Amino acid sequence: MAKSSATFVCQTCGTTAPKWSGKCEACGGWNTITEEGAAPPIGASAGRRVKGRKFALEDLKSEDAPPPRRITGIAEFDRVTGGGLVPGSALLVGGDPGIGKSTIILQALGEYVKRGGHAIYISGEEAMAQVRMRAARMGLADAPLMLGGATNVEDILATLEAGRAPGIVAIDSIQTLWTGALEAAPGTIAQVRTASFDLVRYAKTSGAALILVGHVTKDGQIAGPKAVEHLVDAVLYFEGERGHHFRVLRAVKNRFGPTDEIGVFEMTGKGLAEVANPSALFLGDRDSAAPGTAVFAGLEGTRPLLCEIQALVAASSFGTPRRAVVGWDTGRLAMILAVLDARAGVGIGGADVYLNVAGGLKIAEPAADLAAAAALVSSFGGEPLPRDTVFFGEISLSGDIRPVAQAELRLKEAAKLGFKAAYIPKGTKTDGAGLKLTEVTNVTDLLTFAGTGRAKRAGAPSEARSGSERA
Repeated sequence: MAKSSATFVCQTCGTTAPKWSGKCEACGGWNTITEEGAAPPIGASAGRRVKGRKFALEDLKSEDAPPPRRITGIAEFDRVTGGGLVPGSALLVGGDPGIGKSTIILQALGEYVKRGGHAIYISGEEAMAQVRMRAARMGLADAPLMLGGATNVEDILATLEAGRAPGIVAIDSIQTLWTGALEAAPGTIAQVRTASFDLVRYAKTSGAALILVGHVTKDGQIAGPKAVEHLVDAVLYFEGERGHHFRVLRAVKNRFGPTDEIGVFEMTGKGLAEVANPSALFLGDRDSAAPGTAVFAGLEGTRPLLCEIQALVAASSFGTPRRAVVGWDTGRLAMILAVLDARAGVGIGGADVYLNVAGGLKIAEPAADLAAAAALVSSFGGEPLPRDTVFFGEISLSGDIRPVAQAELRLKEAAKLGFKAAYIPKGTKTDGAGLKLTEVTNVTDLLTFAGTGRAKRAGAPSEARSGSERA
């Protein structure tokens, strides 16, 4: 029998290599390759083919009603999952250390068992006393939630199979688990992949909804991402800044619901509180009339969300202008600045530019281009934007403003929060939701806010208002 040879696996991307090297050729990571024992052949020894058994094939018609989802009772959590947890599904929750992953999972399970469900929480990182202290702080000390502390996959599966199948079982975290079938250390790609596969297989056969907590790398990705994300049905990221009191739970993959759906929570001394109106939270106090602030009417999944984009344009003290961005894509900002200079002649490229999304929210939607450009032009020209106006629209490289989806939903959210007007792309199909609409065709229409002197130098008359208005 041939001796099984060791393999070298990158702990970031999972790529195997024939020998050790300091840098992974696939992802470019340094000191991420470790030696792991070769996995035993699946199903039989090497060189011998095992004859399989036939299984029944069915058509697409379904006679059975879909099983009811398991509602945890936390509306924001259930919203992100698509209306509750599906029986037999596997859910992966990732986030930075200390962001609140264990808190939200313990809180969701506590509310679920209060509603008559059966759930098990298995901790591989914290002691049982620590979990009980957190539960007492959140008011869940009397919740009939079963706790366990183990890191061996075989012990966990034996415990789960010994009793009745739970409605929800949570593992915190997947990086601490290990199986005796492998000689690799806990947290390696091989261990994470094997442990996840065994737990997901248990969830599929028993009907329990499985929740896995995963750590993230320095790049913000779940450690061993592709090895775990392909096995689970949904992947949620818990986002937020330590300096802010709110947290955002975002779905990046969901086989049973919409992706890019978000749930907003506020960190309190008694756990995470749901935020029913996140737009009001992200807008905050807007009494200041300083230039450089624009309200963006965005869309996160199916939820309309208003947030404030802040820009500051200052004279550069060095030869190379500085660019600082928080909550938005740096490359997107560079593109907007180039378009403003090339298509509108603003001349903003030689200045220091600082852009911030208020509240620490992260925006990836192209519809924020118009709001960001308006804030930049406003700060550069010293002309404040109307406080009761929202902006949305995508900017192309030609300088044209393109329509975006779900304009009616964005405008209704703005009207609900008391806004009176909106700058929208030309050709947007909407009745306005009672707002005064100003159609924007090109980035040159924003030169109204570039200041009298700068607007004249750019070739736009300051006394004439660009863009067409419709009531």
